[in-house]
Amino acid sequence: MSKLSGKNILITGASQGLGREIALRFAREGAAGLSLVARHADQLNKVRDEIRKIAPKIDIVVIEADVSKSRDIERMVATTLAQFKGHLDVLVNNASTIGPSPMPNLLDYPAEDFREVIDTNLIGPFLLIKNALPAMIERGGAIINVTSDAGQVGYPGWGAYGISKFGLEGMSQTWASELEETGVRVNWVDPGNMNTAMHRAAEPEEDP
Repeated sequence: MSKLSGKNILITGASQGLGREIALRFAREGAAGLSLVARHADQLNKVRDEIRKIAPKIDIVVIEADVSKSRDIERMVATTLAQFKGHLDVLVNNASTIGPSPMPNLLDYPAEDFREVIDTNLIGPFLLIKNALPAMIERGGAIINVTSDAGQVGYPGWGAYGISKFGLEGMSQTWASELEETGVRVNWVDPGNMNTAMHRAAEPEEDP
């Protein structure tokens, strides 16, 4: 029996790149249910169709939502729990935005863009964990926050993105400490450089 047998998983940023690959891998590993969240339903539906081909019996819900908006977060968690009868085992905070491209230095960084990046990459995961946690504590589970080496070293030009990932790493450690006595594990993972649309936007001159 697969380790993911009977497990329900919510993945943000699931329409492309790393999020899509995570969803496909969880499906192959025998997950019972997947809640796929992103801003574009048409792309999510394509991922859902891909998953159906490899796991025809999996329970899938597609949710068009923006993790930078608190009402969308409340709706995505409520919809997910309704679909899975109140059971959620894994939360993957993968959705992220790079901000303006090419990325400006902090001195030239527009405040509105800075707020958008922080809202998406840091406040969004915080609110998602906070909303999903009551259901997860009931039967344990795992929270996975996707970080970056830009959240460990202050690279010039990586501005709000790097700062948001510094915050996400710190927040992950704090959640892990506070949830140590529960059955919920908190993990933060840096997947390294990948040839994704977001990475290409960040470094358009880099070889793929």
